Amino acid sequence: MNKKIALIRGDGIGPEIVEQAVRVLDRVAAKYGHSFSYSEVDMGGAAIDKWGDPLPEDMLRLCLESDSVLLGAVGGEKWNQLPGDKRPEKGLLRLRAGMGVYSNNRPARIWPQLADASPLRREIVMQGIDFIIVRELIGGIYFGEHRTTEENGSTVSEDVMRYSEEEIERIGRIGFETAMKRRRKLCSVEKSNVLDTSRLWKKVMHRLAQEYPEVELSDMLVDNCAMQIVKNPAQFDVIVTENMFGDILSDEASMITGSIGMIPSSSLGAGSLGLYEPIHGSAPDIAGQDKANPIGTILSAAMLLRYSFGLDKEADAVEAAVGRVLDEGYRTLDILPKGEGAEGCTLVGCKRMGELIANRL
Repeated sequence: MNKKIALIRGDGIGPEIVEQAVRVLDRVAAKYGHSFSYSEVDMGGAAIDKWGDPLPEDMLRLCLESDSVLLGAVGGEKWNQLPGDKRPEKGLLRLRAGMGVYSNNRPARIWPQLADASPLRREIVMQGIDFIIVRELIGGIYFGEHRTTEENGSTVSEDVMRYSEEEIERIGRIGFETAMKRRRKLCSVEKSNVLDTSRLWKKVMHRLAQEYPEVELSDMLVDNCAMQIVKNPAQFDVIVTENMFGDILSDEASMITGSIGMIPSSSLGAGSLGLYEPIHGSAPDIAGQDKANPIGTILSAAMLLRYSFGLDKEADAVEAAVGRVLDEGYRTLDILPKGEGAEGCTLVGCKRMGELIANRL
């Protein structure tokens, strides 16, 4: 198989973690007889510094001409004072819209080797944490109208949350189809006691449920869901929700698994072209120090192999290699136990962790 992958190394620790994911992809290609070629794409702060634009049109074109896109991280304090339409995050929003990737899938899974790293009580963790948040990605308040005006001598800002029935239906189907491949439980999360968009969301989800009688659909208000994720995460299989709610809940879910550095994500649309990235930020405070955890990016590369290229065996091999390295006690700083729990563990840097995982394939 010959495939083209667009690499967005980005800002902060982005270049370091992407480099280790490429190391693993190259090992997969060599072992299984594939050929992966890479295109370098500037986005975020790096693109602002180089081109004065968080995502130049020719950079977006490179992504659209590729078979898939692997992203490290973008952003940092260096660019925080720029106008909203010039900040690094605007490039990411533009990329998602340009690629038409409307479904962001973020697994929340605790690796058994890291059970003690979860901030939850052990008896809660041992019940199991293994669910997926399906987040609508290119609609809602993030893509609605934003404006700031002066009214009667006071500054007033507003952000519009808008959803159409069609937008809800297409993400709802992703939620149901994902549940069909897992334990067939789908929790639809909204705020229908307050928001019109959520009332429409609930109506569409219940209409779709008639097409999926095998799936158990439940409704949950977003504030209750935030509580239930830390109280009883084992109850969840698949959560489907709108853009802003999904953004917040998926970050919460990542922390109960032990480290945000372990969590991959995929963003998909109607075709096989996908955007894959760890869910953490650019961590500029540790950039260039070989302290970053590359596992979230490496697992994102595994999702790329599985969902865009249809290489399930290869994706399984990458995930198994991660498990073996964790079994052997290797840990980056963010997943290193403290005190007596660190006995039997070996602290390694970003490069060494990537090398170990590649070697275990």
